Amino acid sequence: MIVGRDLQQLEPARRAVAIGVFDGVHMGHRAVIGAAVDNDRRSTVLTFDPHPRVVLGYGVQLLASLERRIELIEECGVDEVLVAEFTPDLSRLTPSEFAQAVLEPVGAETIHVGADFRFGHGRGGDVEVLRSLGYPVSAVDVVPGVSSSEIRASIGEGDVARAAGMLGRPFEVAGDVVVGDRRGGTLGFPTANLAVDPTLLVPAYGIYAGQVSGKRVAMSVGVNPHYGGTERRIEAHLIDFDGDLYGEYLTVEVWQRLRGERAFENEDALVQQIDRDVADARAATRPG
Repeated sequence: MIVGRDLQQLEPARRAVAIGVFDGVHMGHRAVIGAAVDNDRRSTVLTFDPHPRVVLGYGVQLLASLERRIELIEECGVDEVLVAEFTPDLSRLTPSEFAQAVLEPVGAETIHVGADFRFGHGRGGDVEVLRSLGYPVSAVDVVPGVSSSEIRASIGEGDVARAAGMLGRPFEVAGDVVVGDRRGGTLGFPTANLAVDPTLLVPAYGIYAGQVSGKRVAMSVGVNPHYGGTERRIEAHLIDFDGDLYGEYLTVEVWQRLRGERAFENEDALVQQIDRDVADARAATRPG
């Protein structure tokens, strides 16, 4: 798959273009992208970075990094991805100006979007506007109950299983392994302390079961209240793993929330609970 950040990096072609941010590449996004792939033209995904909401001054925590988004789009069988920089100037273009500046140069012969797609200044453009501008448009029905905002809400509540159903795969937490407090090793449960990009969403505080690189994981998201912590930590214990992970980039599939985080009356009680968490993580099944 070809990835370009400028139109000059893509060769001229008759294109079927799927347009959207596609944060998370969830089931609804895959339906839109699939419509472009099932076409006799070159399938192209036009996506945007940074997220438009960030440029417009609204906060948003992303479901996936741009790099991961591109990997997930590639899994859909797309020929190429064009990553357009979303700028304040681009946000001010009217729908017709956007079409002239972006869609016409890219060679879009057919356009594939979700039925609720909006574009242009003030979100003034929709499917009917695209058609009025002369583009054949395939409006893909919205998958009921599936949206990036719903997925964010589920993850924010710790319901990673529900999020997986909408994503079509487990939610992921990824980051570089950095030096932490090293308490896990002294308790008999060494952990990889993940430095996650602050723009990425992480689940609600609690203990989770999951997997990384084929190894089952018991992962803690929170402030370590037993030790009076105040800074959020994301710590993954790789079950039955013995090795040095410092400096590695780990991607953890988050399968199930096991419990909330809490303080314990003593360290023996804490260790007993971690034993139970590890057993529960071993027994967890992959959602999605």
